[in-house]
Amino acid sequence: MKLYYSPGACSLSPHITFREAGLPVTIVKASTKTHQLDDGTDYYTLNPKGYVPLLELDNGEFLTEGPAIVQYLADQNPGSGLAPPAGTMMRYRLMEWLNFITTELHKQFSPMFQPNTPAEFKEILKDKIAKRFDWLAGELKGKDYLMGTQFTVADAYLYTILRWTHFVGIDLAKWPVIEAYKMRVESRPKVREALLAEGLVKAPATAAA
Repeated sequence: MKLYYSPGACSLSPHITFREAGLPVTIVKASTKTHQLDDGTDYYTLNPKGYVPLLELDNGEFLTEGPAIVQYLADQNPGSGLAPPAGTMMRYRLMEWLNFITTELHKQFSPMFQPNTPAEFKEILKDKIAKRFDWLAGELKGKDYLMGTQFTVADAYLYTILRWTHFVGIDLAKWPVIEAYKMRVESRPKVREALLAEGLVKAPATAAA
């Protein structure tokens, strides 16, 4: 399978999921500014929506939209625990989290990365996000991850969104529970692998011989 991504964008969520699920993947960079691949291919010819992530299956089919992609990937390796079994109440709880993250958080952040968004509107968005974080902090209290002790695809998605707070001037220190959660997810080996592969962190220095 191929994952079309842009470094640090929401495509980081399925990238992490691939690695946590132990699935082989080829990652292909797609610029969100030029809408081209490194080889010059027009990305719109692959995904008319123009944004990432895009998953290309081995049979040539394409799947878009992050919440759908991560659930598909999790189901390729049910033993990973990245998503509860389909049809169970816990699976619907997972979908509940994915919907909250995509509508109440992701879509509030997106306009803040647009240069033509008025500063006043950005402050309104920050206020809305802060209220969502107030609620989120209460939900995370006493938990390792969103669903309890088990890391799921919802955590990969939420972590990806939380990484953006630094770039838009939101200080997670106001929510120690959320800040600790972000650090906990970031310390996972497979998450570090994804960050390294996208050039978002530096490789650890090797000891001199």
